[in-house]
Amino acid sequence: MNKIQTWIAKGIWSLFGQYRGMRREIYVLFWGRVATNMGAMIWPMLTLILSNKIGLSPSEIASVTIFMGVLQFPVNLLGGKLADRCNKKWLIIICDLVTVSCYLTAAALSVSWEQILLFYLAGLFQTVENPSYDALIADLSTAENREKAYSLLYLGLNLGLILAPSVGGILFENHLNLAFVIDGLTTLSSTVLIFFFVKDITPDNRGKSNIYEAPRESHSTMGVLFQKKVILLFFGCWAVYSFVYAQFNFLIPLNLESLYSARGAMYFGFLTSLNGFVVIIGTPLLTRICRKISDIQKLFLGELLVGLSLSMYIFIQGMLPLYYVSMVLFTMGEILSTLGCYPYITRRIPSTHRGRISSVLNIFQGGAGYFSQWYVGGLLETSTMRNVWIVIAWIAVAGLLCYLVLMNRDKRSFPLFYQTENIE
Repeated sequence: MNKIQTWIAKGIWSLFGQYRGMRREIYVLFWGRVATNMGAMIWPMLTLILSNKIGLSPSEIASVTIFMGVLQFPVNLLGGKLADRCNKKWLIIICDLVTVSCYLTAAALSVSWEQILLFYLAGLFQTVENPSYDALIADLSTAENREKAYSLLYLGLNLGLILAPSVGGILFENHLNLAFVIDGLTTLSSTVLIFFFVKDITPDNRGKSNIYEAPRESHSTMGVLFQKKVILLFFGCWAVYSFVYAQFNFLIPLNLESLYSARGAMYFGFLTSLNGFVVIIGTPLLTRICRKISDIQKLFLGELLVGLSLSMYIFIQGMLPLYYVSMVLFTMGEILSTLGCYPYITRRIPSTHRGRISSVLNIFQGGAGYFSQWYVGGLLETSTMRNVWIVIAWIAVAGLLCYLVLMNRDKRSFPLFYQTENIE
């Protein structure tokens, strides 16, 4: 027994010990993500709130979500510009304080459009701060440990999500306002951590040089993108992936509600918590296992697993245990896509444009997600749930083909990454 315990302890240390050696600020941001997402109970339930509480149809939900999402596009660009021009720490703190105010005010209201609008307003300020988070992680990490830094932040994001969606599903029917209170207080705790413990945000220039990350102050965002058009191709690939991935918070909860009525919110909460639990185990494991494969290969495998998992819904309607099998595969694909995305993009753009390019990437991701909801919401009005899942499966196949094209183009555009002694 002692030998088994020792072996398990060594295995755990091997997995989580790989995150040693990074700057203190990265660990503070990690715990900030954990604190914020311990209370992330509203976003996973939003589709069900609009459906069950407000009484909207799937197409109406999609229309509302798209309208609010379109408002986020200029806000995202503003956030990217501010991230490259302002102090990222203070930008995050100010946006967080406004977000907390919106959550706590919404908690004092009954379920209504006013409450939903306050929630979306909070979301706009979170959108402003997102490019700062993304750029700050790239600034604080080196080329060698950047993947691990993003892996750690993603781990923190999901560590807080293990219980939050399940608790949110339990509170959904009779105590929804309490979920708003918890969201606000946990976000405030994250803000306090960043305020007191993030001291130095000077970019880390240690490690091997990367000529693709060299600063280009005189270049515009569009100038950078059109100089390396393969980045635009990557944005297109990520958009297809985001279209498919968006069914996690849209089609899956609607599918569960159609089968299980109000209990669908509870089951969806359990699935979301399983998603967070698998991330905790799978992120360090896949980070270590896949450390020698390229960013694009991770992205390809992520698209494959996400598409495969959602395609299962064509055949498993009403088979509740198989939903959990599907969610495990889905989460593994999500992890691999996350491990590939930001390391891929930040290694190929000037360090002076990280915030702005991150905001453009977020727009492609958000636009694809909102278009997905509009398109899928319309399909649900005229087709069966099974047929809609078939459409999603074919779109996932198209995403795989796009990544194959990207692999070929990337070798020609960034040849140094493919030499025996590369700059990564």
